[in-house]
Amino acid sequence: MRTNTSSARPLGCWLCLTFASLVAGCGGGGVPPDDIGFEVMERSIAELASSLDAGEVTSRELVEAYLDRIEAYDQRGPALNAIVYVNPNAADIADKLDAERAAGQLRGVLHGIPVVVKDNYDTADMPTSAGAIGLATSFPTDDAFQVRQLRAAGAIVIGKTNMHELARGITTVSSLTGQTRNPYDPTRNPGGSSGGTGAAVAASFAAVGMGSDTCGSIRIPSAHHALVGLRGTRGLASGDGIIPLSTTQDIGGPLARSVHDLAIALDATVGFDPADEVTGRTEGRLPSSFTDALDAEALRGARVAVLEELVGDEPAEQPVRSVIEAAVEEMTAQGAEVVEIGETDLTGLLQDASVIGLEFKFDFDNYLSETPAAYVRSLSELIELGLYHQVVDAGIRRSERVESLDTDEYRERLAKRDVVQAAVEALLDEHALTALIYPTIRQTARPIGEAQRGSNCALSAISGLPAITFPAGYADDGLPVGLEMIGREFGEFDLIRLAYAFERATRHRQSPYSTPSLITPPRPVSIDIEQVFEQTGLKAQFTLDRERRELAFAVSIHGVLDNQVLFTHIHRIVSGGAHGPVLHLLGGRGQSRVSGRLPLSARDLNDLLAGNLYVDVHTNKNLLGLAAPLSWPVED
Repeated sequence: MRTNTSSARPLGCWLCLTFASLVAGCGGGGVPPDDIGFEVMERSIAELASSLDAGEVTSRELVEAYLDRIEAYDQRGPALNAIVYVNPNAADIADKLDAERAAGQLRGVLHGIPVVVKDNYDTADMPTSAGAIGLATSFPTDDAFQVRQLRAAGAIVIGKTNMHELARGITTVSSLTGQTRNPYDPTRNPGGSSGGTGAAVAASFAAVGMGSDTCGSIRIPSAHHALVGLRGTRGLASGDGIIPLSTTQDIGGPLARSVHDLAIALDATVGFDPADEVTGRTEGRLPSSFTDALDAEALRGARVAVLEELVGDEPAEQPVRSVIEAAVEEMTAQGAEVVEIGETDLTGLLQDASVIGLEFKFDFDNYLSETPAAYVRSLSELIELGLYHQVVDAGIRRSERVESLDTDEYRERLAKRDVVQAAVEALLDEHALTALIYPTIRQTARPIGEAQRGSNCALSAISGLPAITFPAGYADDGLPVGLEMIGREFGEFDLIRLAYAFERATRHRQSPYSTPSLITPPRPVSIDIEQVFEQTGLKAQFTLDRERRELAFAVSIHGVLDNQVLFTHIHRIVSGGAHGPVLHLLGGRGQSRVSGRLPLSARDLNDLLAGNLYVDVHTNKNLLGLAAPLSWPVED
């Protein structure tokens, strides 16, 4: 044991640690026995398909494995509250697909793969509510076009996900099931309006999920969950059977844990649909497969530019800005040329260009007129009966007061869309760029109950141009940050190329701690600390339960009287290994022995695992304190 003699000692000298127990966590622990189940956590579509082909697992077993994770984590554990309905027919559908596979009748790579869809996609076998209790019993007459396409490709829709009610918000609160939570920090929101899909895919409740984006509703949840999400060019995918927010701005699409999975889902869902005439714009403009864009060297020689006005410079935006700046450096390291273009006038052009508030009543009422099972027959009736959540009250009442779309205001807003599209493409052409880049949202996920600010949703939503978001890294609060790229009309292939190359080079995605493997679950990890300074001794044990993000502690100090003890704290180490500020009070005056359980924020957990925290007992004799680092075991 080392005894320190300096009163102003660096953290690197505070040392005498013995590990009482060390058990591998976060999915470690070796190969499970055959009867323990098949691991689906973080498995890609290609990996699942390969295991199905090899006979290592059946589609029924995949369904059961994902449902086990939903059972463990949706209403228990972190209680993500991401799933609205579980498909009662999922296992039977899986059996039929297993029989097709056995007969050699494969439909493609999605054959037998479980997926989830947002609760505004029509599903004939489950209600479609858009989060509103006024539609809780509404069974559509058929599936939405994209759901039909998924099923035809062999995908199994195992459930429907919560959403911000009627898609009118970005924090995912609904009158049907309440607030969805973010698996990276269950005290934070999951983004929206496709927040249930984002949380479900991040937590491995399915292989991939479907969302919709009117102004950020695919991209924001993707950014908040270290996922890949694409808002396609207007017309890329059919909106038939998706409860509308604004038919001009709506588009459905996938949220995935990888660019490859996104490309597979796109292949199954995009293209012409006679029921949605705008999809006619895709004729002759789609690749044979988006998976052909998976080029790990695509950043080499690519020209991109940062839209500085969308990066943000407010104090609350600095954590995201730092991650984006680091991501740009990573792009440069991979051979991309980042072109300086200076300030643009794009943000000014976006003012008063959204048509969401004007179109909603008419589009929603039209959907209801074609849905006989809907309990309410109009937006006015929904409001009159109070069958919705307070969170959307002001917005839907404003929309209900819109009397007509035959107005100069509406026509002017539509015309601005063409102006914005032309301005973006002119900027790309002027500088010979493949894409413009910026953060998907300028602030990380805010605590539940707080307003979520910083969205950069409008540029793609107003222009109708495609934008992809993908993991850029993690901010200093431990939460994911998304980098967004916008490109030319039907330029999805090029965006996917760049996103894939960045993903392959950086591997930023990490699974959330709150929803670990059920096959090789992490166990609590403990460290014992002993520290002596000038005849005063500190003993402590800390035990971390990462799934619950909870730190159990027992700290005692010897060699001083109880009334000489002032405080016991956990501090954060600052740069250079120096003393840092107090984070948590473990015990107060006169408490020479303290114990308890401490909930950790996402940043606390990251700092703990990185060795950036220390325990310090302050006494009358030594105000600076007797301190020891929480040097956590490095796991395989």
